[in-house]
Amino acid sequence: MSVYVDKFEYPYGRMKMSHMIADTLPELHAMAERLGLRRWFQDHSSFPHYDVCLSKRSEAIKLGAILLERREYVSKMREIRQSGATQPEGKK
Repeated sequence: MSVYVDKFEYPYGRMKMSHMIADTLPELHAMAERLGLRRWFQDHSSFPHYDVCLSKRSEAIKLGAILLERREYVSKMREIRQSGATQPEGKK
């Protein structure tokens, strides 16, 4: 099981943000907790993820997250989606 962050950097105010996903939701939330992320979970999007600023992305990598190029990241999202591991119970 792994956590992944993308290299994509999009502006959000004065910050630059990136995305963080994981093979499972419990693993994703566990990493977010370790990073101190509370309000950045995006469950309303087409794929559950956390938005992370660049400093949190660096911290996530130090904690074991895997940095992926955009194409690799999208491929990983497809793989995870097909596994059904990020679907809430009852929606698989």
